[in-house]
Amino acid sequence: MIEMQDVWKTYPNGGHALRGISVKVDRNEFLYVVGPSGAGKSTFMKLIYREERPTKGSIFVNGFNLEKLKQRKIPYIRRNIGVIFQDFRLLPKLTVAENVAFAMEVIEAPKKLIRKRVSEVLELVNLRDKAGSLPTQLSGGEQQRVAIARAIVNNPSVIIADEPTGNLDPETSWGIMKLMEEINFRGTTIIMATHNKEIVNTMRKRVLAIEQGQIARDEARGEYGYED
Repeated sequence: MIEMQDVWKTYPNGGHALRGISVKVDRNEFLYVVGPSGAGKSTFMKLIYREERPTKGSIFVNGFNLEKLKQRKIPYIRRNIGVIFQDFRLLPKLTVAENVAFAMEVIEAPKKLIRKRVSEVLELVNLRDKAGSLPTQLSGGEQQRVAIARAIVNNPSVIIADEPTGNLDPETSWGIMKLMEEINFRGTTIIMATHNKEIVNTMRKRVLAIEQGQIARDEARGEYGYED
């Protein structure tokens, strides 16, 4: 589903964020991306949904070479990638249902389909009773569930999650991870950057460790491998 071939990312100040990354992620995989702060994890994630572009190398998503993709095709690729951020990034003046629906409205989905799909995903994330609430009326965990609902509402083939439990307490974090596991079980590939040692060591999924812009480890049922 995703393949990087000798990918380098150099920023204008001359620093190498990524150096010669080559990796494959299969359909329906659950991959943790770990490593010290500043190792290149966020750059790695941004390259997949083309918020950043590589300085050198090739990136393939669902068979498309992102570097050779015409600009008008970028929205189509992004439609198949759900992105979840640590800081939620919800629209504060829209209700829960409206925040989720917005992701379908931008691709001009039919209104009837939007209503049906929004109801389905709010049921999945256990927020149907909060559909009319504003983000400020929700807890941090509930806001992250809205962000997850928004990320999956268009049935993406892959979800990119950058520190989705970073601002949450341990109990809430486990609730979010159970939800992520359920989404993965339903067939969605998940790539998640995290500093949460307990979650990684308990769930024992594939672990990709990035250090100083290079792959240090790639283990099928890996552990976090760093001290807090």
